[in-house]
Amino acid sequence: MGNTEISGKLLSDFCHPKRVYSPPLPSRLGGFSTTKALFFYLSFIILHSSFVTCQAQSDSLRPNYRALRWLLAGESVAYSASIYGLSKAWYKTPFTNFSVKDDFHEWKQFDKVGHFFTAYQICRHTAAVYKNTGITNRQAALYGALSGFLFLTPIELLDGFQYPTYGFSPSDMVANVMGPSLYLGQYALWGEERITPKFSFSPTPLAKVRPELLGRNFSEQWLKDYNGQTYWFSINLASFAPHSKIPKWLSVSLGYGIHNMVGAEVEKSQSLGYDPYRQYYLSLDIDFRRIPTRHKGLKTLFFLLNTLKVPAPALEFNRKQGWKGHWLYF
Repeated sequence: MGNTEISGKLLSDFCHPKRVYSPPLPSRLGGFSTTKALFFYLSFIILHSSFVTCQAQSDSLRPNYRALRWLLAGESVAYSASIYGLSKAWYKTPFTNFSVKDDFHEWKQFDKVGHFFTAYQICRHTAAVYKNTGITNRQAALYGALSGFLFLTPIELLDGFQYPTYGFSPSDMVANVMGPSLYLGQYALWGEERITPKFSFSPTPLAKVRPELLGRNFSEQWLKDYNGQTYWFSINLASFAPHSKIPKWLSVSLGYGIHNMVGAEVEKSQSLGYDPYRQYYLSLDIDFRRIPTRHKGLKTLFFLLNTLKVPAPALEFNRKQGWKGHWLYF
């Protein structure tokens, strides 16, 4: 999550602040509603954490169709409850005729990366659960990809009936499709996950400029302040060079962030005296799934930790400062 105080971002001029979403906060709050849906979904995963163990032997197990039926039923109940709860808690105005309101121009497309990340993580979590029913990894990846797509689509459709507050966003929908596509595509191509989207965040001073938009405290800011969030693509090196001596847990990570965005539109931020810009990062990371262990609790912990980018030295490039380094970036 954004740079940490250790990184010097908040301690010295050597580093500076950052942004977040799975989850983001667009000016239309549709993206934030997606975050809420993710939380409902992750609650289901946590309650069934005994399933979440990414066992490589799953391909050799005989499918347990009884467990699969119960899993599908449980997921359907959790899914329905999540959508119902969201519709009651989030949509306060009467439903209108279906309308399109694309917000692709907002937040320098950072919230679209958040939609992508959310959809991907839903795939990853559901596929991990399905694997423990004994179906093949590729079958689990397919079910996971379908879950990622089907879980978020109704939320986008509900937004479409809340015009002008929200509205259906085609670019959100595209991002929701791209997440499952990456997950399923890796299993179709390699039979395993080699590239993992991850997230990091640390608070920034920009939240104080517009606390109603960027968050009044940490519990709000990690969702709303995109300036403090970073999305990463962690690439496992050994999986692309299986005969090398590269540690199996070592990854290189490419990150994307934005800074000086105190409004959804660039023009709004500029009118308040800020010059928004994009940030690109290169860093190292740990693929916790590749750390050998037979302990089921550790397997579950490592699986969950693989959602977050670990703090590590990073190289940043942006148009205002060019290349700059961070001793420790999160």
